Amino acid sequence: METSDIIKKVRKIEIKTRGLSQNIFAGQYHSAFKGRGMAFSEVREYQYGDDVRDIDWNVTARFHHPYVKVFEEERELTVMLLIDVSGSLDFGTTCQTKRDMATEIAATLAFSAIQNNDKIGVIFFSDRIEKYIPPKKGRKHILYIIREMLNFQPESKRTNVGMALEYLTRVMKRRCTAFVLSDFYTREDFQRQVQYANQKHDLVAIQIYDPRAKSLPDIGLMKVCDAETGHEMFIDTSSKKLRQAHTQYWMQRESHLRETFAKSSVDWVSIATNEDYVRMMMLLFAQRGA
Repeated sequence: METSDIIKKVRKIEIKTRGLSQNIFAGQYHSAFKGRGMAFSEVREYQYGDDVRDIDWNVTARFHHPYVKVFEEERELTVMLLIDVSGSLDFGTTCQTKRDMATEIAATLAFSAIQNNDKIGVIFFSDRIEKYIPPKKGRKHILYIIREMLNFQPESKRTNVGMALEYLTRVMKRRCTAFVLSDFYTREDFQRQVQYANQKHDLVAIQIYDPRAKSLPDIGLMKVCDAETGHEMFIDTSSKKLRQAHTQYWMQRESHLRETFAKSSVDWVSIATNEDYVRMMMLLFAQRGA
């Protein structure tokens, strides 16, 4: 991608996702992901989006205006984005690829984080750690992250989620909120790594998938290619048995994924590339803030 094209795309993503984080996500992000049970630091005036459970009723009664307690962790929250950059993310049969959607969601979370005065860092992973960007604050840092997401060329096309989670637990010594953005097409089981990572950190999984992963259209002979191995083959989509087997495989994968996260008490959301990710993320935030 040409430098001028990257700048235009970065700007376009910034305008859209910054607006979303300011107008829609600000309050819900704040209540859903700020640290709880941390050392009490001070009180400040209530702001739109604050959790009513944090209101200091004694101070509120004294000044006849709502005040909330501020916790040390709230001001020092670190957000890590674990972004899958393997070959399967380049797939897309609707208006965008899985990678495009992952970039937008990550950018929205990043702008929401800096609005809350949080640090934000990134781990790009395939079946290896492709790049680590240490957590920092500020718009300049976020624009650098978005540029990297748009233009990054991974060394490997395969996926290993467990390895990325192991790296997170090694590199992040203090507790953080970590979002894993992936389609979770990985051959290795990562139950153990999810459990351990969620004990040390606050883990949130965001699955991004293409609708064709769920159901195949009846369009006759079709050439398919595994984006991670390069293996190509022809399949006959006019076969009802094949289409049913495809859907059955998808349902089994989803069931296993749901079980993996449930066992470790990890919040997760599954978003198709033709869905409104804003609505799905708001549901996730509301669930956590409840």
